[in-house]
Amino acid sequence: MKRIVPVVLAVVLSAGSVNVAHADLPGADWMPIQQVLEKVLKSGFTLVSKIEADDGRWEGEGIKDGKRVKFYADPKTGEIMSTRPDR
Repeated sequence: MKRIVPVVLAVVLSAGSVNVAHADLPGADWMPIQQVLEKVLKSGFTLVSKIEADDGRWEGEGIKDGKRVKFYADPKTGEIMSTRPDR
């Protein structure tokens, strides 16, 4: 229970500042954006500043290990498929 509170707090704080762009529309069988956001934060991101459906996947930007990082997440599971430094 104690571990859930910081994650929920991070989700709530990040959700208010997330820029949701509309490059593409998510498919009907895609995981909802809020659940993807929660998974991304649980994977070590401390902030997500952008997330959008693009090229058949979730694409976003955020802070991980103190650095700006771009990430790509599986549209159906929300799992991070890859990351790279955001320049």
